Amino acid sequence: MNSPDATALSTLAALTLKRVLTVLALAFAVAALLNPLFITPFIVLLGRTMVIAMVLLLVFIAAGHWRQTWLPVWLVRVLAVGLAAPVATFIVYLPAVGGDVRAVLSNEWRLSGFILIALSSLMVGTLLALGSLYRERDAQARSQSLQFALERSTLERQALDAQLRLLHAQIEPHFLFNTLANVQALVEAGSPQAAAVLKSLIAYLKAAMPRLNDDKATLGDELDLVKAYLELMHMRMPDRLRFELRAADDLRALRFPAMALLTLVENAIRHGIDPTEQGGVIEVGARREAGGTAVRVWVSDSGAGMSETAAAGTGLANLRARLKAFYGETAQVELLENAPHGLRAELVLPT
Repeated sequence: MNSPDATALSTLAALTLKRVLTVLALAFAVAALLNPLFITPFIVLLGRTMVIAMVLLLVFIAAGHWRQTWLPVWLVRVLAVGLAAPVATFIVYLPAVGGDVRAVLSNEWRLSGFILIALSSLMVGTLLALGSLYRERDAQARSQSLQFALERSTLERQALDAQLRLLHAQIEPHFLFNTLANVQALVEAGSPQAAAVLKSLIAYLKAAMPRLNDDKATLGDELDLVKAYLELMHMRMPDRLRFELRAADDLRALRFPAMALLTLVENAIRHGIDPTEQGGVIEVGARREAGGTAVRVWVSDSGAGMSETAAAGTGLANLRARLKAFYGETAQVELLENAPHGLRAELVLPT
C-alpha cells in the first residue's frame, strides 16, 4: 500500500482539468434535472451537486491507489464511489441544519431531497466510474499494444541484422574461393598472365575487403567494387570479355547491401561468359523508374543464356534473402532472357 503522502500527490496529479470540467458539467446537468423537484434555490442545489461530484472524483482517484489482494482494483473504485455518494450528500446537508443530524432525518422535505440527491449521485457517479474505468482499460490496452509492437519491431530488426551478418559470412568465402580458383586455373595452365592477375587480385582484395561488412555501403561503392572485379576478370580473358557500366550519378548515394550486385556479376561470368567459346559482353547499370517509386539495377550478359544459368547455386537464393532483409517484401529479383542469347538479371528496389 502506498504511503498517505504518495497517495495524496498521485491523487492531485490525476486531478486533471478535463476530469474536473467533466464532473462539474455532469453536476450542473443533475442539478438542472432535479431543480423542479426542490424548493431550494437552484444555486444552492447546484453548489451541493458540485461539491458531491468533486468528492466522488477524489474518492475514485484515491481508491485506485489502494492495493490489496482480495478484490480487483476496479471493483474497489466502484464500491468506493457507491459508498461515498450518500456520505457526501449527508455532509453537504449538515451546514444547512447547523450540524444537527436529526434535523435532516426528521424533516420530510429535507429527507426526500437528501434521498433524491443521494440516489442521483449514486447512479451518475457509478456510471461515470464504470465509463472512466473502461476508458482507462482501453488506453492501457492501446499502450500495451504499442509497446508490444515496438518490442516486436526491435526483435525483427535484430533478427534481420543477424540474418544479414550470416548471409555476408556465406557470401564472402564463396566470392574469394571462386576468384582464387580462377587464379589457380591460370597457374596450372602455365599462363603468362597468372602473375599479373594475381597481382591485380591482391590489389583488388586490399581495396575490397573493408567493404564486405560495411553496413553503410552505397550503390556507388558497389559499382566501384564491380568495376574492379570486371577489370580483374578481363585480365583473365581479355579476348572473351567486354563490359560496360552505366548508372546515373544521383543513384550512387543509394543505400545498397554490400556485394549484392557483385553476386549477379559473378554469376554472369561463371554461368554466362565462361561456358561459351566466344565469350560475351556484360552490362551493369542502374536507373530510377518513372515516378521515382523504385530503382532498377541490372546485370546483362550475352553469354550462354537462361538454360545454362537457371540453376545458379546459392548465390541468387542468398541475394533474394538479403534484399528482403535489407529493403522488405517489395524488393524483387527478376531473371529475363536476352535476345538472341544471354541473361538479364534485374533488382527492383524501393526508394
